[in-house]
Parts: sequence; structure tokens; C-alpha cells
Amino acid sequence: MRFARRGELDGGRAAVQQSAPRLYVLDGLRIVAALMVVMFHYVALRGGWGRDAREIFPNAHAVAQYGWTGVEVFFLISGFVICMSTWGRTLGDFVVSRASRIYPAYWVAVLVTAAVVSLWPQVRQVQNWDVVLTNLTMLQTGMGVWDVDGVYWTLFIELKFYVLFAIVVATGVTYRKCVLFSGIWIVASLTAMSTDNKILQMWAMPLYAPYFVAGIAFYLMYRFKPTGLLWGIVGMSLLLALHHVPRRVADNSTHTVSTWPASLIIVVAFVLMGLIAVGAFDRIQWRWLSTAGALTYPVYLIHQYIGMTVIYALRDRIPAHVLVPGLVVVMLGAAWLLHKYVERPLGKRLRKTLLKGMDEMRRNSAAPSSATTPRKGLAVPKIRLYESSTEPERDPVGAGKSSEH
Repeated sequence: MRFARRGELDGGRAAVQQSAPRLYVLDGLRIVAALMVVMFHYVALRGGWGRDAREIFPNAHAVAQYGWTGVEVFFLISGFVICMSTWGRTLGDFVVSRASRIYPAYWVAVLVTAAVVSLWPQVRQVQNWDVVLTNLTMLQTGMGVWDVDGVYWTLFIELKFYVLFAIVVATGVTYRKCVLFSGIWIVASLTAMSTDNKILQMWAMPLYAPYFVAGIAFYLMYRFKPTGLLWGIVGMSLLLALHHVPRRVADNSTHTVSTWPASLIIVVAFVLMGLIAVGAFDRIQWRWLSTAGALTYPVYLIHQYIGMTVIYALRDRIPAHVLVPGLVVVMLGAAWLLHKYVERPLGKRLRKTLLKGMDEMRRNSAAPSSATTPRKGLAVPKIRLYESSTEPERDPVGAGKSSEH
């Protein structure tokens, strides 16, 4: 949905909404970022090949080794999309929207990946099924538990962004609050770099905060209009992102490589997002991009260890230059099946269930305590105010425990 260039700046006036074309280019950028990560895993890493990928792909490897930057592009897009999708919504709506969007496909991907690497453990092994069950929470990284698939660490980064931005959503998303949030986050990320406070480092996420913040600023440009303040936020974010590129290159390379290609990719991503923000691509209405964008999340979830296992099994039977493109096509097909038969139907059911739970919670919270009645057939324990000194107190079953997630 497109918005008027002038509207609510601090909650005083409602923004004037106008019908507008869908941002199909954003869908296209998402699938490109996903394929960059896929090619990084299939062409740049040893993975299932059993030897240095540079020997197998002497030319393609030089490009694919920077495919990990697709993750940074994801975070940039996420800042834009989350800010856009939370405008005018309650915190409950935000929680329901995110949970029903990210969990259904993820649950199936975890189980399928665990099954594949258990049956064919040549590339990766499941340590135990307790690890798999913990992975279903998507919180395993925070608990120091191994990821069933290597790409899942990025999902924990996303979750932390959701938690941080939920503070803005809970108080009502406005232009002013988004700018304030962005400024505070940048300051916190800079502080985290010069301190040993692990909690601050965990939540400030200095390596990735610039991308989320820039995405938020780009959306404010898109919803309202570009300003010097917003361009300043974007410029500062870009400089901070580029500062961290050498470390990210080192983390994702097994040998010494140049950092400038990664920096160039980041700059190009910021430029493209800037063009989207000013409406340069609004006329592009290629509907197939929406379908391609829908495959982004499923293909990201299932491609790495399953794909590497397939490579291991077929590397001596099919030429590498045929195996990799064919595998990518197969993964896209599997992603479409996951999207159509899991993500969409289960997402709708989960959303309906969560909304019902939210409505029930609101009704019970709004009702006077005396009006709240237990479910039919549930006995209410009688609690005596005074007990004999020789008889220990007995708490009602479940007292002191919360069932709230």
C-alpha cells in the first residue's frame, strides 16, 4: 500500500492512505538475496563436495564466496517490511502476525532436515533429538544449543529485532518513535562495541543493527518523504555497516580474500533500497515476482544441509556444473510445495488460533475480577487463611507456575 508523502509525524494527525501498487521489486530483491546465500553454500563451501570448492568452481567460486551478504540484504529488507507491517497495529496483532508467518514452515523444515541428516549423516549429524525439540522454539541460539540447520542463527537475530521493535509497537508506531528508536539503537550498538557487557552486545547486535535501522529509515521515506534527517540515518548506517564488512568477510572465508566486493554489494543494496524508498520502481508490476518472493523463506530454511547431503550423494554421478543448477531448481520446487501445503494453510490456522487466544485474554483482562469465572467443571480450591502450626501449607496444584509463553 502506498501512502501520501505528507502525513502523521508524531501521532497528531492520521496519515492519508492512498491506493498504490504492490512493491513487487521488494519481492524480487528478497529472492535474489536468498539465491545468493544458496550459491554461497553450494559453490563456495567445501560442504558435500569433500574438497576445496575452488578446485571445482574456479570461476564461479570467486563470485559465490560473497553470497553470504544476502543475509545482510535480508536484514535491510526486514527493517523496511516490519516497520511497514506494524503501522496502526496493536502489539497483539504484531505477535500473531509474526508467529503465524515464521513458525509453520520452520517447524516442518526443522523436522525434515533432522530426518535427512539422521538418515544420511555424511555431512551433518543430529546430536540428539532433545536438540531437535529445542530447535522447534527457534530460541536455541540463545540457549547455546546447536542449530539443526546452519542458517537458523539468522532467525534468532530476526527474533531479537522483533522483540526490540515490539517496544515501539506497544506504544503505537509513529514517525517520531521510529526515528527515536533508530537513534537509540545505533547508540546502543556503538556502546556495545566498546564494552564487555554481554547482555548489551546480545541485544544491541552491533554487526547487524545498521541494516535494520536503515530499513526503518527507508520505509519512513517511502511512507512520507525523504528528508535530510532520514538520509542522515541511512548514511550513518551504511558507514557502520561497511566498517563491519572486514570482520564478516573473515568470518565467512577459509582463506584471505578481498573485502571490496562485499562492500560493493552492501552499497548496491542500500542504493536499491533508496530507489525503492523514493518510488523509482513503483511502475514495475510483475506479478511473478510475488510468487518468487513467497519462495524466499521456505527455500532459505531447507536448502543448506539437505542440499549438501544431496551433493554428497550425487557428486560422483553428476557433473558439478549440472548438479548445482539442478539442485537449485529442485529446492525451489520443494520450497513451493512447503509454501503452498504448509506455510499458507498452517499459517492461517495458527493465526486464527492465536487471534482467538488474544481475544480471550483481552476479554478476561477487561472484565472485573469478580466477573471472571473458571471453566465449567474446574473446581476452585478453598484456601484457609490460617493453618495449624503442626500442619504444613498446601498450595493449590500449579500455584506459582505460569502457563503463559
